[in-house]
Amino acid sequence: MADITPTITLRGGLEIPRVGLGTWPMDDADSERAVLSAIEAGYRLFDTAENYKNEAGVGRGMRASGVPREQLFVTTKFNREWHGEDLVREAFERSAERLGVEYIDLLLIHWPNPEQDRYVDAWRGMIRLRDAGLVRAIGVSNFKPAHLERLRTEVGEMPALNQVQLNPFITQAATREYDAAHGIVTESWAPISKGHERLMEQPVIAGLAERYGKTPAQIVLRWHLELGLVTIPKSGNPQRMRENLDVFDFALTPAEVAEITGLDGGTGAPADSDKFGH
Repeated sequence: MADITPTITLRGGLEIPRVGLGTWPMDDADSERAVLSAIEAGYRLFDTAENYKNEAGVGRGMRASGVPREQLFVTTKFNREWHGEDLVREAFERSAERLGVEYIDLLLIHWPNPEQDRYVDAWRGMIRLRDAGLVRAIGVSNFKPAHLERLRTEVGEMPALNQVQLNPFITQAATREYDAAHGIVTESWAPISKGHERLMEQPVIAGLAERYGKTPAQIVLRWHLELGLVTIPKSGNPQRMRENLDVFDFALTPAEVAEITGLDGGTGAPADSDKFGH
């Protein structure tokens, strides 16, 4: 397994690893241990958020690894109380302090909270942060095409990345299509789904795992990669972390990708970002 995972280039030229470590719902102690183990396994991308209350632990794990800061990529997100052109700077400063870093690689608006109607103002503030060199790239999380379209028409600059709930049961086809058409990288959270066991038991997943000599989870993660996505599976288990990263030595055929995509709608629905957010 390579020490550094393959990357994809974001708008503006920053490279982000294709597979990273998700940290929700770990606390500070668990996230510190997980990040350290993940770095030892070869991970370089770590995803956290103000709302996860584990930014300090993620930062401690990064520092404990001894890997130079510039070789690590940290993403964090801020809550609705900072949705304002001038408020975003304070959100950045608080997250950077908790993480113990001077800059953040990728800062995201966690939810659009459209009933509050201030995410466009927050986006303007994020552009200022990026232009000041405090963050290397800026993006959004849980944004639907309608939310993104407002950023395009009212601000004129699109996010580098849109992080959304996405797995074979919730394929987010419309969002993926919009993102791709506008140069936005799509990143999957909960990539192996909340209904993990049910997804792993699907005949197409189990059959492909047997065919390729991989675990069902590795088949699902490879599906994300075949779709051109960045993905951030969460695990605190070092063995599973290594397995989740060991997905670059095989490829699924277009027909196999389509068969997995055909599982869409298999369980529930994504969190509705027109109605939910923090």
